[in-house]
Amino acid sequence: MASYPKDRFDEQPDDVERIGAHRGPRRRGRGWIGFAWALLATGILVFGGLYALSQYLGDDLGIPIFATPEEPVDAPDPVETVAPVTDPAAIDPARAITIDVLNGSSETSAQTSAFDELSAAGWPMGSAAPASDRSIEETFIYYSNAADEDVASGLVSALGIGEIRLVEPEIFPAAALTIVLGSDYLTSGQ
Repeated sequence: MASYPKDRFDEQPDDVERIGAHRGPRRRGRGWIGFAWALLATGILVFGGLYALSQYLGDDLGIPIFATPEEPVDAPDPVETVAPVTDPAAIDPARAITIDVLNGSSETSAQTSAFDELSAAGWPMGSAAPASDRSIEETFIYYSNAADEDVASGLVSALGIGEIRLVEPEIFPAAALTIVLGSDYLTSGQ
């Protein structure tokens, strides 16, 4: 048999009772460290998958960690309000304003009573008719020209109910202002 040269690693000291590093005694708690690493890796994979899924679906999955911070909402600039025209005689005839009344409530004669009430007060009335939808709940005064906001606000005061809305001129082309009565007009004591 061939003999190889010996070095310092060929001889073991007498006080070592094991051979090789793998045969050393296991230290206490070593299994918990492996379990903790496995738990950490599982958590990272699960939350990473949920995050990827929420990004893919474009939906919030309700997990607080993924909640996107709400962007600060800028307060809108204050809107300058126009003084309402409460006296119909103050309306310049050159403005050629006419007011139509449409009844969106279930009461069949509501448009006539509102029309008569506003005519008697001197408002420049156009026509009164039932609306195509008779289940409207809220009364609105629609105007298509921003310069007519003062008259629309005055109609809210005259009726004692309603809100004003600026609309495109094509919506109600027959009149500058259109009142659409809702069921709240009936309950307002009119």
